[in-house]
Amino acid sequence: MKSSCICLALTAHVDAGKTTLSESILLNSGVIRKAGRVDHGDSFFDHEKEERERGITIFSKQALFSVHGKQFVLMDTPGHVDFSAEMERVLSVLDYAVLIISAPDGLHGHDLTLWKLFKTWEIPVFVFVNKMDQPGADREKVLRELSRRFGSGFVDFSAGPDDFEESVAVLDDRLTERYLETGEVTASDICRLVLERKLFPCCFGSALRNEGVDRFLDVLSSYTVYRELPDSFSAKVFKISRDSRGNRLTHLRVTGGMLRPKDTVRVFGLHESSMPEEPDGATEEKTDQILMLNGGRSEQLQEAAAGMVVAVSGLKSSAAGGCLGEYLAGERPVMVPLFSSRLIPPEDVDIHRMYLILRELEEEIPEISVDYEENGGELKCRLMGEVQTDVLKELIMTRYGISVSFEPASVIYKETITAPVYCAGHYEPLRHYAEVHFVMEPLERGSGVVVDTSLSEDILPRHFQRLIMTNATEKEHRGVLTGGELTDVCITLVNARAHEKHTEGGDFRQAVRRAVRQGLMKSRALGRCLLLEPYYDFELRVPVGDAGRAMTDLSRIAESFEGPSMETDEAVFRGHAAVSAMQGYDAAVLAYTGGFGHLACVFGGYGSCRDQAAAVAASNYDPELDPDNPSGSVFCSHGAGYYVPWDQTDRYLHLERAGMTGKAEPEMLVSDSTEDEPKTEKRSNGSDYLGQGLKNDKELEEIFNKTLGNNRKADKKDSRRDGWKDPMRMRKTPDTVEIREPLKQYLLVDGYNIIFAWDDLKELAAINIDAARTELTDILANYQGYRGMTLILVFDAYKVRGGQGSVEKYHNIYIVYTKEAQTADAYIEAAVHEIGRKHRVTVATSDGLEQTIVFGEGAARMSARELREAVEECSRDIHERFISRKEHLENRIRLGEDTARDKDFVQQIRDAGKFV
Repeated sequence: MKSSCICLALTAHVDAGKTTLSESILLNSGVIRKAGRVDHGDSFFDHEKEERERGITIFSKQALFSVHGKQFVLMDTPGHVDFSAEMERVLSVLDYAVLIISAPDGLHGHDLTLWKLFKTWEIPVFVFVNKMDQPGADREKVLRELSRRFGSGFVDFSAGPDDFEESVAVLDDRLTERYLETGEVTASDICRLVLERKLFPCCFGSALRNEGVDRFLDVLSSYTVYRELPDSFSAKVFKISRDSRGNRLTHLRVTGGMLRPKDTVRVFGLHESSMPEEPDGATEEKTDQILMLNGGRSEQLQEAAAGMVVAVSGLKSSAAGGCLGEYLAGERPVMVPLFSSRLIPPEDVDIHRMYLILRELEEEIPEISVDYEENGGELKCRLMGEVQTDVLKELIMTRYGISVSFEPASVIYKETITAPVYCAGHYEPLRHYAEVHFVMEPLERGSGVVVDTSLSEDILPRHFQRLIMTNATEKEHRGVLTGGELTDVCITLVNARAHEKHTEGGDFRQAVRRAVRQGLMKSRALGRCLLLEPYYDFELRVPVGDAGRAMTDLSRIAESFEGPSMETDEAVFRGHAAVSAMQGYDAAVLAYTGGFGHLACVFGGYGSCRDQAAAVAASNYDPELDPDNPSGSVFCSHGAGYYVPWDQTDRYLHLERAGMTGKAEPEMLVSDSTEDEPKTEKRSNGSDYLGQGLKNDKELEEIFNKTLGNNRKADKKDSRRDGWKDPMRMRKTPDTVEIREPLKQYLLVDGYNIIFAWDDLKELAAINIDAARTELTDILANYQGYRGMTLILVFDAYKVRGGQGSVEKYHNIYIVYTKEAQTADAYIEAAVHEIGRKHRVTVATSDGLEQTIVFGEGAARMSARELREAVEECSRDIHERFISRKEHLENRIRLGEDTARDKDFVQQIRDAGKFV
């Protein structure tokens, strides 16, 4: 079905004349008899008290008008940067947008932000260049600036088709060919190019004088089309408000089907609507009234057809950015607050009442994201800027009669990790059960939190995996440095378990949050957490005479910048700077340029914090004392649950580390025992497979025991109780983490990976695999004897039926044959996990995934090619040294200084020389 109307929004930088143009459009289309004015306080849209007092648009509103029989819904959006989040929410329901440019002022920083949003939401754009009646307005200059900043496609439509058809035709190859043949460009051609964002029609005029507005309306009616919409009901929510009686209204656009009063609809909140696939658990609610809003008036409807923009009462769980009916995947908002401030209520107002008031306002202004810190009894709000802060204070005073204040705002930090980390969470109070294992990896800046799974559905059913992935993204994870939002990480599910009777949906939620938190705590202990702060991309324009002052300032506050480039009588600088460094600099620019300078800033994403240590210290955040974000896990013993701290959780887990058949041991960064605590009992597994030379090396024996696992049938001890400590006697993890200095050097070699990576061994393996193994063993024994590290050569017995695993000593190296169903990769990962924090470990393999995993555990990586080069270099050194020593000793023999010891040694050297 076709949409019943076209949804169009006016967007602009503040004071570009957006509301004035909307008044002229409504006047010329016959909706109103007299155009109001912002400065007179009688405009059709700005009827809120705060808007009339300030003369700016704060809340988005709508009106209906028609031109030449075509129905439009006109959306008026805020122009001030502090209310750009409100404007962005409207973009999700638009068919077209109108960008209004002030001709004398040219493009502003906010115009650049708007264009980025149009591109993100793929919205076709018309341009109206306003204030052409004022001095300094230059039509060609504006068109050149639009093309230079935004690209091609801007064509002047102020005159008739004969004047712009050729300019339109060159924008599309197919159209160019037809135009050369026929000399004609049709209206449908123009409509198509506008929808494809190849063409941006531009009109010029003065909204205040109502000049050029009629031509602009003709262009809109001629080159816009009704969209095709589905028959099944769906709707996109863009706003929540309350009427004069306090009734909750959900503002939405019907994007398919029909909506009637008392219909029961599915409701998806903001989080659910950002999922790529339809999430489980949508609520069903019944609508009450359907209202058509038109400026400050409303009309009750019996039905809302596809394409209409209406307000619906009766819905309780709807949220701005969410959807109704059929699932509509959305996007995370681009415009987010960069500042945070603590709210200070009056002494006679209860903090909990204040919290409920703010949560009610948060439904209407979602970006303020109210946070209540129970420990300090503080309320914090996220804010876009000073103007929004003032408006929020006035709203609280007007609606609730409470006068509040805010502390000076600070920038909002985010956190990420710098290396992969393996983490797990377990939640098992009585009659509950869930355990999840993740691998967390860093991503590029601006990636957000990405959730994935590599777990087979044979291990955990799909519905449980989807639940885990939903739980991993439904809540903003807090970092462990300042408590900032976690971002730019990929969380991959690698193992999990549910109980067929006792697992409930909330159990996985608890396990997921504890797993992520444990991963962050591990990263923090290893110095692998990174604090991020917001940055601006800026453009500074100053008179040429002030360029020196500008360069001095930017050298001090900017992360990087280019310029100056000279444009007419201005010096232009462009660069990248931290938001905290740029605070207040716009006022300084106006001061030292006498009002002729201009600073335009666009949010440029998050980057590394300039002074992480100072920011962490100033935050005074202790992740161990955050009750809403526990890092430990909950286990059950004898019918009672008990808490296990994050650094001890790994030894209690019920599941193997991904890819392992032996029980995963924890990354012990701190000692977990004291004299008054019971010692963790270690089982003597694996000793049956150790050669005589290995039994004297207790440390290596313990490593092999842990990585090969226990095969003794007589040991029936419950693995979940292995190493159990009384929870009442568990101590708090110390603040200072001890990371031991490396004592030994280990080299772990993936045997078959190396054999099939070296051409000569690969050819030998094709004839006889045993001969290839022996040849590699001899080469590595020679290499170890020269380098002196502890060398462990691992061969994969993954497909050997009934294989129990073994360890043997061959000359000076250890050879490990893994158990049945255990890969060499799994064994090496377990060994690195055990010894990588205490010693210097290198893993020789060309398996890219394995290299990434062991690097995350702290091991160095060596490819098969690099190992070959090291072995060859070692052979050359041995040869040179032995030949030199041989010649020296034979000279001593000729001089008659040979002793029995010399003779024996010379013979050894000669033999060795033959071998080399």
